[in-house]
Amino acid sequence: MQKLKSAAKELGLELSPAQLERFETYYRELITWNKRANLTTITAYEEVQLKHFLDSLTVVLALPAQAIGRNLRIIDVGTGAGLPGIPLKIVFPRVELTLLEATSKKAAFLRHIVQKMGLDGVEVVVGRAEEVAHQAQYREKFDIVLSRAVAALPTLVELTLPFCAVGGSFIAQKKGTIDDEISRANKAISLLGGNLREAKKVALTSLPDERYLVIIDKLSPTPEKYPRRPGIPAKRPLP
Repeated sequence: MQKLKSAAKELGLELSPAQLERFETYYRELITWNKRANLTTITAYEEVQLKHFLDSLTVVLALPAQAIGRNLRIIDVGTGAGLPGIPLKIVFPRVELTLLEATSKKAAFLRHIVQKMGLDGVEVVVGRAEEVAHQAQYREKFDIVLSRAVAALPTLVELTLPFCAVGGSFIAQKKGTIDDEISRANKAISLLGGNLREAKKVALTSLPDERYLVIIDKLSPTPEKYPRRPGIPAKRPLP
């Protein structure tokens, strides 16, 4: 994991031998399970270190320094293989992490890898965001909501902001030009109780393509009727 160790220093992170060993375990299990659970198309050792693990850790650029050491409640919506949630949990073990995944095969991998690495304070929830966000134990209960490569922003804010507590933030990891996506999402962000704080460019030598962290702060409660029923946020994004 030397590529990851070196590149993480650009984020101000000094990864310990124990953390690097967990990332090594994560990689091995990811590749083993990928054959039956279709977890990732990126499988080369160095590429996984940078394009999955390092990319997940760039979320720290959107977190205030004083927040990182606290017992933040974080939910990773549409986590897939556990990205970005699990890499953050490896580096910041005090985080209380919920991994939300709709596909049962992927959720089985998540349970396996959490147990294999001995990660405490991680809950795996199987279900669709449109339904889970209406459950009292998850609705507006999280300090930080994360999502990586799940959907276009107008759809994504409807799937994620209902999980975010007032005073918390939603961080979307995005690649490529995002101005149009943000423009189309502005009304939905406001309707759902959010406010766009920043689209922060991620500038790391190890990740040369254009990447952004879209940071949306939760200012007021999301109206009860959102998110709409499964499939509707994607089919008919809020205007």
